[in-house]
Amino acid sequence: MGVLVLKLLIVIVIGYLLGSLNTSIIVGRLYGTDIRKHGSGNAGMTNTLRTLGKAAAVLVIIGDVLKGVLSYLIGNVVFNIKPEVVMHNIENIGGMAAGIAAIAGHNWPVYFGFKGGKGILTSISVVMMMDWKLGLILLGIFAIIVAVTRYVSLGSIIASIAFPITAYIKGNGLVFIVFSIILAVLAVARHNANIKRLLNGTEAKLGEKKKVNG
Repeated sequence: MGVLVLKLLIVIVIGYLLGSLNTSIIVGRLYGTDIRKHGSGNAGMTNTLRTLGKAAAVLVIIGDVLKGVLSYLIGNVVFNIKPEVVMHNIENIGGMAAGIAAIAGHNWPVYFGFKGGKGILTSISVVMMMDWKLGLILLGIFAIIVAVTRYVSLGSIIASIAFPITAYIKGNGLVFIVFSIILAVLAVARHNANIKRLLNGTEAKLGEKKKVNG
């Protein structure tokens, strides 16, 4: 059990430090801009797209996805659980823990004053690594909501809430569902300002400039 805890701490630290390499902030600096001082102030792909354009947004997508994938893979390599350790989905707990830590790092990056983004791209990459079929379902939900409403934030929120629900319906194990709940809570919590703007009608739709900062 002591080795198990040590490995868990290792993958969490690795995932967090990797996730803290906030791609939006790094790309913004390459453009001579602090993305957190423009548009919505969020260090994420959507604000990068609005502020710096499509090329910069593509770089952010690549970077954020890679963080989630690499964290998950590294977590599973470090967390090499032996077959005699019995726990449902234990073989993936290293990847899940590292993936969640990477999302937390993206949201609260140690290298950038703990002010990051919302972690949606990193989250979906971790979800795809956890269960790609479920990941595609969530992407479908996200795409439908955005296509109908043109609110990227609303699509992200609904897809995040749907994650643990669909995981339960699909029959994923208890460990998986616990991690899905943690991921969903992180995602929704980071959209607190967006939820307020959605409720008062000031949230910007896809393709529009941000109406207010926040």
